[in-house]
Amino acid sequence: MQPDKSNSHVDLRKQALDQWVSAHIGAELAGVPASADASFRRYFRYQHDGRSLIAMDAPPAQEDCRPFIDVARRLQRAGLHVPEIVHQDLQQGFLLLTDMGNETWLTALNEGNADAWYSAAIDTLITQQLHTDVAGLPVYDEALLQRELELFPQWYLFRHREKVVTGELRQRLDRVFTVLIESALAQPQVFVHRDYMPRNLMVSDPNPGVLDFQDAVAGPISYDVISLFKDAFISWPEARVLGWLREYFDKATAAGLPVPADFDTFLRHCDLMGAQRHLKVIGIFARICHRDGKPKYLGDVSRFFVYLRTVIARRPELADLEWILDQLEDNE
Repeated sequence: MQPDKSNSHVDLRKQALDQWVSAHIGAELAGVPASADASFRRYFRYQHDGRSLIAMDAPPAQEDCRPFIDVARRLQRAGLHVPEIVHQDLQQGFLLLTDMGNETWLTALNEGNADAWYSAAIDTLITQQLHTDVAGLPVYDEALLQRELELFPQWYLFRHREKVVTGELRQRLDRVFTVLIESALAQPQVFVHRDYMPRNLMVSDPNPGVLDFQDAVAGPISYDVISLFKDAFISWPEARVLGWLREYFDKATAAGLPVPADFDTFLRHCDLMGAQRHLKVIGIFARICHRDGKPKYLGDVSRFFVYLRTVIARRPELADLEWILDQLEDNE
């Protein structure tokens, strides 16, 4: 892992970014932090003559800007509100983007606006799934699904909980993974954002603006909708989530998207797809803690275990997962 120069006395990448943006704008500017995420990417805001722009700093050794550029153009052509790329330097790992503001849905959602806003997010998602070109995108295939699931035993069970993943535990994990992968592969494929959740939706006009789409793939139709409602950082009562899933199902059916003919089958797809994502993200949050030195994300792991318990209660095919979670609780 490369040293994080953002914490050193002199931030050489930030200096280079300031110079690059200043040369493009024609004025000497210094960006202020706009946001950061769980990757090596950083974002800075630059303001000049009443205009605000966002610069992405993506160190080429760890991050590749090209997928962001490619997917942004796909989503723009599909009619989604995403940042426009003003200037780029792939060699340095710099992008200059239009500014979509500083208020995410994560901070703005509340009991009063949730129904209307999630309805808008559903409409945007359906537009994305109907009109975004998936030609040439990576595919959410068996190998990728398996690699993601293995993050759970590798980083959470073994590294974080210090459990040896062999014997009955490994056998039960393998059976769970088979159920989840088979369900995912049985679904029709559409454009999948992979992190379509309130933290990556911006309060904007039109609302929402969509960010953090660079890891998009062609994959299961249930992935983004369950990511939206079973979020890493905000939770809602299950009855409300089921109502929003029904709204998506009805609108997707009317729009001609390839959802199942009946809601119960669709809900099963969502439940199992969500379980795959929850296990993956638990593993990712443990990896971010132990490999990257960012422990704050582990504070949200308990939310995913609640999601998993909710699904297990109505999915007998996940009995092995229930056994695994019981073992973890017994050893706390």
